Amino acid sequence: MVLSSQTQLQTDVWVKATWDEFATAMDNPQYAEGRGYFDHGYMRIEMAPLGPGHGRHNAVAIDVVSVFAAFRHIRLAKLINCSFFKPGDRGCQPDVAFYIGDDFQLPPQDNAPVDVTVYGPPTLAIEVGASSFKDDLGAKRLLYERLGVAEYWVVDVANCAVIAFSVAEGRSGEIAVSEVLPGLQIAVVEEALRRSQSEDDSALMRWMMETLA
Repeated sequence: MVLSSQTQLQTDVWVKATWDEFATAMDNPQYAEGRGYFDHGYMRIEMAPLGPGHGRHNAVAIDVVSVFAAFRHIRLAKLINCSFFKPGDRGCQPDVAFYIGDDFQLPPQDNAPVDVTVYGPPTLAIEVGASSFKDDLGAKRLLYERLGVAEYWVVDVANCAVIAFSVAEGRSGEIAVSEVLPGLQIAVVEEALRRSQSEDDSALMRWMMETLA
């Protein structure tokens, strides 16, 4: 497969491709609104529309992490829908990613993908799974293991649930308490997701501040 600006790709599925073909697709304006993933000679470009369920769950997860880190004085930087590339090897674009801790270097504020060989992989990557939920738990989980993130969360939109994994030495295991945000129980994130179904943002933020302080 040789990609050009006129090539039509099958989207929302994994297709066999080279790194150069993936990079070409990511530069193609017709996929500007999509999110790209590459691993082990396969790429996936997600173009499925994202509804309010995805958007709100994503926002709530971001708020919980941010409020918790602020109260615990944990250094943190969040990047929403940002691309992370290990050039020639793998690439991803999580719904949100966080660098956490005292040692990370903030990537430049430009439109280039973050080069993880320079800045390291994000500490925490979160995927919000609606139509992509099974893939988030499967192929993407393997991608993030290989990329070297320390923790990976999958938000299950349908059930207001979070499946969280700690990653070490290329393998992941499910956890109930975050290891990169020590003391943050995954159950608290899930409770925030449930409350977001009926509470406005002001009420939800007050609850977070009372609970996470």
